Amino acid sequence: MKILRNYILREFTGPLLLCLGVLTFLMVLIGNLKRIAELVINKGVDLFSVIQIFIYLTPYIVTYTLPISILVAILLALGRLSGDNEVIAIRSSGINLFRLILPLLIIGLACSLGLASFNDRAASYAHFAYRKTLQEMGVKNPTAAFEEGVFIDSFKKYILFIYDVDQKKNRLNNIRIYEPQGEDKPTRTIVAKSGEFITIPGKNAIKLKLIDGSSDEPDPENPTNFYKLNFRTYFMDLDIAQMQDKVVDKKYKEMTIQELKKEAIKLKSEGISPAPIITKIHEKLALAFSCFVFMLLGSSLGIITRRREKSINIGIAVLIIVCYYPMYIGLAALAMEGHLPAGFALWLPNMIFGAVGGYLTYKLCAS
Repeated sequence: MKILRNYILREFTGPLLLCLGVLTFLMVLIGNLKRIAELVINKGVDLFSVIQIFIYLTPYIVTYTLPISILVAILLALGRLSGDNEVIAIRSSGINLFRLILPLLIIGLACSLGLASFNDRAASYAHFAYRKTLQEMGVKNPTAAFEEGVFIDSFKKYILFIYDVDQKKNRLNNIRIYEPQGEDKPTRTIVAKSGEFITIPGKNAIKLKLIDGSSDEPDPENPTNFYKLNFRTYFMDLDIAQMQDKVVDKKYKEMTIQELKKEAIKLKSEGISPAPIITKIHEKLALAFSCFVFMLLGSSLGIITRRREKSINIGIAVLIIVCYYPMYIGLAALAMEGHLPAGFALWLPNMIFGAVGGYLTYKLCAS
């Protein structure tokens, strides 16, 4: 049994390392090729600094490429064994198939636990270091402080949350603006479908034009109470001096789980829903445990399909990926906006695909 286990692990490890290396390199390169080209051509950044940027980007990309690599590798490894009738020979010798895939499931679980810690520490730190490196090079994006999906507290009195940022058109979509009134007082809220920035010449400030929304306005008779006022356009002046000093503050995807929990408690005490932060916490964990889910599903499919051809097995992996990740992204967006509990939404794809994998494994081992 030891010889058989080592044989299967060798068949799995080779494709895993190859797929992980190729996928990670391509995603880092393709996703950042334009920015890297601008650094080298327009900014005159040296090759060593470019390599440093690549290194800092890699851990964040690995959080996505490792689960995909595990799925592809297990389908290729067990698909070949099954296609060559080696699985039939193993079953004929009296070995239960569950004993065959158990070491792989243990590896999948170990990868999930390791990736959870990796996401929380290394990936968060590396992405923050990446942005700080760009800052030190003098590469500044004027809309960087207005990143979507992040609470922005860089302005006096106001806390902004923007669900979508179109930097090319300088346009914002689905905006929430909060104005805490102090302890034991309700937080004033402004909601708008869209908005845009208008520069104010000669001043260290910008004007924010909000379109189609509603605002909480103080009741003249009782200023501690608010009433809803609908508007077509609404203008706000924002002082950007404080914002410029906080460009390199940590974004939520760069915080550890403990830091996110503290931030959630702080926002909740100010009467602001911490749903986006809770979503980020579950994202770190749910993405990590997709390693085990893909291992469970891929190990059973690799044996059942009995396809030796690599193209067929890669096609099955692609089909699973295009079903899993759009579902995951859509549910994450609903959790971000508070329409679904984050603990349910982010883990639902894992539960569905894990249940399918568990059922197929049970049928396979019981037959």
